[in-house]
Amino acid sequence: MTEDNPIEGQILVLTAAKASVAGDRVPDLVAEGRRAAEVRADDLRRRYESVHEDDVRTVLLAPEGFWAEVGEDLGWSEREREAVARANAEQLLRVGRREDRREEFETALELREAVVVGSDRERETREQ
Repeated sequence: MTEDNPIEGQILVLTAAKASVAGDRVPDLVAEGRRAAEVRADDLRRRYESVHEDDVRTVLLAPEGFWAEVGEDLGWSEREREAVARANAEQLLRVGRREDRREEFETALELREAVVVGSDRERETREQ
């Protein structure tokens, strides 16, 4: 995790290795996506299922096309959007391995997209 992102550093490295965008661009893209999602985090939390929350992150399941919509708003290429969506999905799968819920999350990702935002607890700590 970087200071500006609840997605773990190893996930960013993995995403950068697999992405068709410059590896040094991935952390910035993911942080930009997180900021875009967090602007409407309260609405997202009401509309979408939260499948995990800890002191650092909340993971929501949004309909397919969520990151395409965000990417369009931010002027991302398809490859940039795919990198951000992959990083969010990989973070969900990492949580799934830790919580013995990987199969459940893999199935969920067949129909929806993971959206990782800072937890309410993390946000409250930053605001203090």
